Amino acid sequence: MTTNVVDPAHDILRYDYTPLQPFFAPQRVAVIGATEKPESVGRTLLWNLISSPFGGTVFPVNPKRSSVLGIKAHADILSIPEPVDLAIIAIPAPRVLSAVQQCIQAGVKGAIIISAGFKEIGDAGQYLEQEILQTARRGHLRIIGPNCLGLMCPPYGLNATFASRTALPGNVGFLSQSGALCTSILDWSLRENVGFSAFVSIGSMLDISWGDLIYHLGDDPHTHSIVIYMESIGDARSFLSAAREVALSKPIIVIKGGRTQEAAKAAASHTGALMGSDDVLDAAFRRCGVLRVNTIDELFNMAEVLAKQPRPQGNRLTIVTNAGGPGVLATDSLVRGGGHLTPLAPETHQALDNCLPAEWSHHNPIDILGDATPERYAQALQIAAQDPGSDGLLVILTPQSMTDPKQSAQTLIQTAQGITNKPLLASWMGGEDVAAGEALLNQAGLFTLPYPDTAAQVFNLMSQYSYRLRSLYETPVIEDPENLDRQCIEQILGDATVCDRTLLSEWESKQFLQSYSIPTVPSHLAQTPEQAVAFAEQIGYPVVLKLHSHTITHKTDVGGVHLNLPNAAAVQRAFASIQQNMQPYGEHAFLGVTVQPMLDRDGYELILGSSPDSQFGPVILFGLGGQLVEVFQDQALGLPPLNSTLARRLMEQTKIYQALQGVRGHQSVDLAQLEQILVKFSHLIVEYPQIKEIDINPLLVSERQIVALDARIILYPQVEKQPIRTAIRPYPSQYVHQWTMRNSWPVTIRPIRPEDEPLIAQFHQNLSEESVYFRYFHLIKLQTRVAHDRLTRICFVDYDCEIALVAEYIDSQNQAPQILGVARLSRLHGTQTAEFGMLVQDPYQGQGLGTELLASLIEVGKAEGLAAIKADILLENRAMQHLCEKLGFQLSRQIDGVEAVYSTLQAPIQVI
Repeated sequence: MTTNVVDPAHDILRYDYTPLQPFFAPQRVAVIGATEKPESVGRTLLWNLISSPFGGTVFPVNPKRSSVLGIKAHADILSIPEPVDLAIIAIPAPRVLSAVQQCIQAGVKGAIIISAGFKEIGDAGQYLEQEILQTARRGHLRIIGPNCLGLMCPPYGLNATFASRTALPGNVGFLSQSGALCTSILDWSLRENVGFSAFVSIGSMLDISWGDLIYHLGDDPHTHSIVIYMESIGDARSFLSAAREVALSKPIIVIKGGRTQEAAKAAASHTGALMGSDDVLDAAFRRCGVLRVNTIDELFNMAEVLAKQPRPQGNRLTIVTNAGGPGVLATDSLVRGGGHLTPLAPETHQALDNCLPAEWSHHNPIDILGDATPERYAQALQIAAQDPGSDGLLVILTPQSMTDPKQSAQTLIQTAQGITNKPLLASWMGGEDVAAGEALLNQAGLFTLPYPDTAAQVFNLMSQYSYRLRSLYETPVIEDPENLDRQCIEQILGDATVCDRTLLSEWESKQFLQSYSIPTVPSHLAQTPEQAVAFAEQIGYPVVLKLHSHTITHKTDVGGVHLNLPNAAAVQRAFASIQQNMQPYGEHAFLGVTVQPMLDRDGYELILGSSPDSQFGPVILFGLGGQLVEVFQDQALGLPPLNSTLARRLMEQTKIYQALQGVRGHQSVDLAQLEQILVKFSHLIVEYPQIKEIDINPLLVSERQIVALDARIILYPQVEKQPIRTAIRPYPSQYVHQWTMRNSWPVTIRPIRPEDEPLIAQFHQNLSEESVYFRYFHLIKLQTRVAHDRLTRICFVDYDCEIALVAEYIDSQNQAPQILGVARLSRLHGTQTAEFGMLVQDPYQGQGLGTELLASLIEVGKAEGLAAIKADILLENRAMQHLCEKLGFQLSRQIDGVEAVYSTLQAPIQVI
């Protein structure tokens, strides 16, 4: 029987068993390839296991020996008389497939393949890997590796590696693709006394990936933070889903090799030319709340400080020091890293004047002078902590003749107990002179660093991490934009398909944008000089003529653009010139021109584009545009889909954003409109995956207007494989439908969205205590039910992991929407099973709404390819038991309730 617990963030029932439990808490372990050969992998593995105090039984497997290291050996895993939880395979690659098949026959649930000789050796090894993977999946065997060091679980005393030493127990989960780096980190950790909750060499990720391990460590009570050495991301959507769920409760810090590799080249678009694969990875990390660092020191510094200290709300640091020089160094490091010194509020300044000597610095850094006593430190820190503009504190101590580092540390510890809403860092400089005080600070849970500039950089990384988390769960809604002309879009795409072309003309591209309410400059197609003049007269001079072509990509480069034409004669000459310039490119290169008004270019030229990444699918680029876009390279990348918050964050990453807010007498551009254009643009590229690349360059923005002057869309060739899916799953609008309650109220059943938070708060205010108890198995105070942090986790879901349906009714008289019921389907990590939970407001129970919501969840489960849907129900909740029976669930009596299970195996599987 499974034991159920309640996740305090979601109030969703979860099982205490996870699919990776056989790896981290096995009771019986088989070593396939165990040997007594000195310094061999098989001998080291066996020795490490039998030397570990994990409390389980170890079975050597070697068909040529009756015993290994004095332990009875078995010819194969099928000969072992007891069921095996974990098999560790350390034999030549050609024999691994047979060993995996035997593991499946023996009922083994987890295997670590230490062996090398797979895809790293070429096609033959790649083929063997795929055979092993297909066999393992048919047999429900999970695999770590191949080509890995193994794993350790220090809290349980497990060492299933061939490393020469064992990691110390602690609260950091460490994951690495490099076995060699694992051993280096292990040596470093023992020297620095750093402990681990898990120490995993993941190898080439044949089966178990980053996402699987992040989910596991997210549920592990021993793990407080997760650090990763990454060489490749593998399944991008799995990683992002897991990271987005776990990062809000446990920091995830990544160091990745290969930052300096040459950026990917693209043939046709500015966007593609500006996108490097490492830049895309940075964008993905920002989107899922992962913090990327550059050095191993930063990796573990951040793991420790984020586990010890609260996250800052901003990037303003207050520095308290007894020496000016270290304060200056810390300031330089802070500003270089994007942080700011806290401007001291007048009340803070006055309070410091009242308690400090007249010679104090009178600004931040707060220099309390070299003769500072512990009491002076305490007074200055207490005042600085109360400043409303401060997001964090750094206390620096340098050993001077009148300084008592130990007593100052004790005083700091006492003062820190009253500072709970912002991080406090300490830099006790001076080696042996301050060692005793530094040790006291570390023992009290305060984070110390030997150098103040390093401390300032750590604060910058903390503020970056907080900045990312604030938008972590904002998966936007994908809705049809107002006045979307889908018929026009389908006509354009159909024409391109019939002609078997991939390049849309500028005119077609602008029609596409206009269909999404993205403003473009009016354009008229002219195939003769006379038509061009007629359109110019209609528009009014001056005008612009641009080449209309289905084959030429960059018009300016081939003389295909003429600006500021003042009269009919100039239009005729420009038409003839463009036609003449196209002759070297073939008879089909020139299809006429477009005639456009010559707009006042007072403002800023931006670029907005999208290009595919091989791992993350379409990626959005925003930044400074124009003809010199590749020269200035002031752009930022983001993953679609976007909402207004994510769009603003994307803009904030560029230097041009400061100018867009207004500078040197210029008014701010309409940033809200610009946000909406980015959001609509992200809708476009998600809804039409046949678009391979798209550029709007330039997008002219000023305080008076925002308009796309030029646009280019490139489609995937018809013979090319299916486009890469988006890394972030968009809003699943396919699950929206209308339904009528028994009282004739029309309701909309739809997936939940972030914007529903106010409605969900109102929904919880109208629930009875009985309904709350039946849903969550315990009472929850109203104040807790409507707390922002809790509602964030309820409304901001990852649709790859959860689908929550709401029943929305809009009152016809006042048009006020309200949510009458909520039903949630949550996939259990690493399985094809999901749990459901449901709540209907008390006044609307008995109207058939619960039946419709649960029936809708069943259909969602089938569409998502689930094997089963289940829930635990309280014995006294007879109504829910009856509803489940009516819809085909099988009920079974448990000690503490009833388990309801619905099998969806008969449904076709849909890959999402």
